[in-house]
Amino acid sequence: MAPRKRVLVPPNPEDLGKVGRPKKRPGEPKTTHNMSDRERARRSVQMKLKNAKKKQVKQDVKTARNRRKVRDLTSAAKNIENALNGNKTRVVDAADLDVLPPAVTDLIDDTPVIFKPNEGPQEDFLSASEQDVLYGGAAGGGKSFALLADPLRYCHNPNHRGLLLRRTLDELTELIDKSKQLYPKAFPGATFRESKSTWVFPSGATMWFTYLDRDKDVTRFQGQAFNWIGIDEITQYPNSYVWDYLRSRLRSTDPELQTNLTMRCTANPGGVGGWWVKKMYIDAHEPNKAFGAKDLETGRTFVWPDNHPKAGQPLFYRKFIPARLTDNPFLMADGQYEAMLRSLPDVERRRLLEGDWDVAEGAAFPEFSRVRHVVEHFELPTNWPRIRAADYGYSSPSCVLWGAIDWDNNIWIYRELYVKHLTAEQLADKILECEELDPLPHYTVLDSSCWNKTGFGPSIAETMMRAGVRWTPSDRNRLQGKMELHRRLADDPHSKEPRMRIFSTCKHIIAQLSGIPLSKTNSEDVDTRAEDHAYDALRYMVMTRTSGYTSIHKQLQGIKDQAFQPYDATFGY
Repeated sequence: MAPRKRVLVPPNPEDLGKVGRPKKRPGEPKTTHNMSDRERARRSVQMKLKNAKKKQVKQDVKTARNRRKVRDLTSAAKNIENALNGNKTRVVDAADLDVLPPAVTDLIDDTPVIFKPNEGPQEDFLSASEQDVLYGGAAGGGKSFALLADPLRYCHNPNHRGLLLRRTLDELTELIDKSKQLYPKAFPGATFRESKSTWVFPSGATMWFTYLDRDKDVTRFQGQAFNWIGIDEITQYPNSYVWDYLRSRLRSTDPELQTNLTMRCTANPGGVGGWWVKKMYIDAHEPNKAFGAKDLETGRTFVWPDNHPKAGQPLFYRKFIPARLTDNPFLMADGQYEAMLRSLPDVERRRLLEGDWDVAEGAAFPEFSRVRHVVEHFELPTNWPRIRAADYGYSSPSCVLWGAIDWDNNIWIYRELYVKHLTAEQLADKILECEELDPLPHYTVLDSSCWNKTGFGPSIAETMMRAGVRWTPSDRNRLQGKMELHRRLADDPHSKEPRMRIFSTCKHIIAQLSGIPLSKTNSEDVDTRAEDHAYDALRYMVMTRTSGYTSIHKQLQGIKDQAFQPYDATFGY
């Protein structure tokens, strides 16, 4: 075949200096409008350049992938070689074996294995790449042992500094005993210094085991740095203060550790801090899926600021990995442990065997049920009397609840306001804003301590009333208030329905009713160390002397009767 000859055709002098399609001559049909030779040549070059750029991008991606593969293969081979030769103790990950030939896997299978995670949640927990991970749920899932094994992956690095906490000294002793079974085998030469409660590894890495029974003592870690922080049974802490403060101690200058800063915690459902752990991990997102860490109070995701290269991206990620007894084949082998858990009372069985986070240990209101007491939002009749109740706080949250009373004397909680760092005047403005379209409340009740005066200035209640929000003092009888709540949550003997319902939008009162525990010193009261601000507001509401429609109707009728009294009853004037 003869070679194709290319001939450069000079452009039409009329088209010189013109860009794009030439203009259609007058009277010329539109279908005969053609592209100039110059424009055709320009577009041909642009297309060739575009294809070349696409090819280059694909080649760059392929090259980067190959470099990453070589890097992973080199690192894995080095780890395996050190482990097999005994030159340097390393934790061998399954990811290392995946990139190496099958012959290496066969060789590893013939060597003694010190620790191998159970398939399922325990394996997922140890392979999680998220910065903050909760491994929680049923008892017997192997949570504590997985928490002990997780920091070993960094103990070959002399700059590794780990911290593992328990609430009490007795519980810490159990963790130390388990670590003595594992750490010397994983890293021969590792020693435990009893005086400092610290493991020191041959590389110089350290793991500090300590306890923290008072939240305020967490400041003793000020000025220290750790690249791995863990808490076993984190629900024993009444609020998130300890966990949030420890996040400020998470840092390292080592290049390897900087990219692997880790916080790990384990928990069973319940406990004094079950409410905030559930809110931070379980309610925030579905299990086994990474999600951007959220603010516990506002629910907003922490993101990088606008002027940052990562603007809009989450600061770090969290994950919840549920634990089940069936994931531990060693405890499930003979069925004895399962039989013991099944023999527990209903609440304990659901919590420890099924890992149910909607029940809590020693729950103050075991009769509360999301199915029976929580309803979707609907338009309330305007002639239902309204009640407003509030518990005030500045550093602690303020909670305002709105309720409506139907004709059968049932209370419907239809709105809540849960805020912090608002003065009395600012909170009053918020309340007026929320009630802008509501009927006027028939009764309003505020924590009676808001009338206390320590000087000559106005009290909190007076400040709010000056801003236009009226209140009456609450009944602070804690035990009687709790009994009234039990009565409201119970079924009415005639209608067989609860006497109180809560709209699903009132998330804080729902969470506190389902999780607030009993006091350990007074079994007739709730634990005041747990978050109870919404609970207190609800208690004030149900303790109002006019929380029934009949009494409200009588009170309003009395006001109406007193508004006009005729001088002569016969003539009516």
